This record gives sequence, structure tokens and C-alpha cells, in this order.
Amino acid sequence: MSAKQPLQVTAIPAFADNYLWLIHGGEHAVVVDPGDAAPVEATLASLNLTLDAILLTHHHADHAGGVEALLARRNIPVYGPARERIAGVSVPLSEGQSVALASLGLTLSVLDVPGHTAGHIAYVAAEQHWLFCGDTLFAGGCGRLFEGTPQQMTASLQKFAALPDDTAVYCAHEYTVSNLRFAVAAEPGNPQVTARLRDAQQRRARGESTVPSHIGIEKLTNPFLRYREPAVIAALKDAGRLDSPDPVAAFAALREWKNSF
Repeated sequence: MSAKQPLQVTAIPAFADNYLWLIHGGEHAVVVDPGDAAPVEATLASLNLTLDAILLTHHHADHAGGVEALLARRNIPVYGPARERIAGVSVPLSEGQSVALASLGLTLSVLDVPGHTAGHIAYVAAEQHWLFCGDTLFAGGCGRLFEGTPQQMTASLQKFAALPDDTAVYCAHEYTVSNLRFAVAAEPGNPQVTARLRDAQQRRARGESTVPSHIGIEKLTNPFLRYREPAVIAALKDAGRLDSPDPVAAFAALREWKNSF
């Protein structure tokens, strides 16, 4: 039975720096955030896979732009955030709900993680220790606050921080080197950040991906999970960007600093 095949997650590069995630086992697959249909179709064909469902985290075109073309060739469910209007979504989801993908023997729970967009969701495979977080959390960083508030984003990121440390973080962009360069500025005395940046640079020089990451290393090196740390607070004050003891104000100042870094 295909449901008993070991599950794999394959990265499908798209655009300049996106990753579309293909979860597959046996002859079946689901795709997370297919911003472009063409590379998805090519990967399905090369691996001889049948696409059974589409999972969306938010409405931005580089995540949802390929849905229409994928549906033109098949009749499959499209799961997406209940609080966002996305063409093609047939199963709207919010926190507390789950997705049961019978052909893969996979269950994903849903988290509401607003901040990058107002209705952004994430998918957690608890048994496999996988997180598909869209643009909320990145390796070494987090998404810009296009629609949400700092309060929302800090709450969303804390949901991720509460996951087991060995949870693989399948974020949607290859932003790691630039994120970690900022992390060095935000916490210059953290040797783990410096070491991680060096490793990421070496990987990229070899043409390798830097993702997935893991929750444990994010908690040790990602300034947007470390905005309460005294060293990060000190760096913000030294940069003239913070004059408040409020942690959310520190997060907001950190995000604004990164926007122009």
C-alpha cells in the first residue's frame, strides 16, 4: 500500500529563491504553496507521482499562483487559510483543524500564524516532526509584516518555538545568508550565529540549499525568536532603535531594522 511507503519531502526550486515543497510516498504526493505549476508538473512527471492535494499557507502569488493551472489537469482538494480569499481553495482551514491525507498516511495539524499576512496558517506533521510555515518563519529570520502586527507575529513565532527542537522547518525561501548577516548585527556576541552564517555561506557557494532548518537551531540563532535576549536588546539600543523595555516593541524595532538592513 502506498500509505506505508516512507514519506519524503522534496524541494522544488521556483522563481529566484522560492521553495515549493512536495510531500510524497509511493505513487502519491501533495504540494505545499505551488506558486508556479510548471516545476511542480515537471517534478511529478520525473518521479512518476500522482498529485492528490494542494496545501496553501497564504494568498501571495508566489505561493498560490500555480493553483489554477494545477487544477486544470486534475480534480483535487485545495486546502488553505479560512481567513484569506484564495481562488481555488475548496477546504478552508483554521487552527484546531487538521488535514488527513489518506493516500500518504499523513495527518497535518493547522496553526493560525498571522503576521506576514492577516490569515496565514502553517501545517505541522507531529509524527514526522515537520513544519511547513510559509513565510512566517525563515531560517535565521521571519517574514515581513505586510498585514499583521508585531503582537500577532510574536505570538505566531512562539507557537513554532513550542514545537520539539528536532522539528524540521520547511520555510518557503532561500533567505538564510542575508538573514544570518543581520543576525550577526543583532546579536554580535553569539558564536553560534557566526558559525551558522559561515556554514550557510559555504553551502550556498557549493550550490546547496540551507533549508530545512530545525526549531532547535532557530531558537539558538534566530534574532526573531531571541528578541527578549539581553544581547539583542543591547544591540537595538546601541543602534538607536529602541527606548522601551517592552518585548513586543523590541521585536517591532528588530523587524524594522531588518527591513532596511
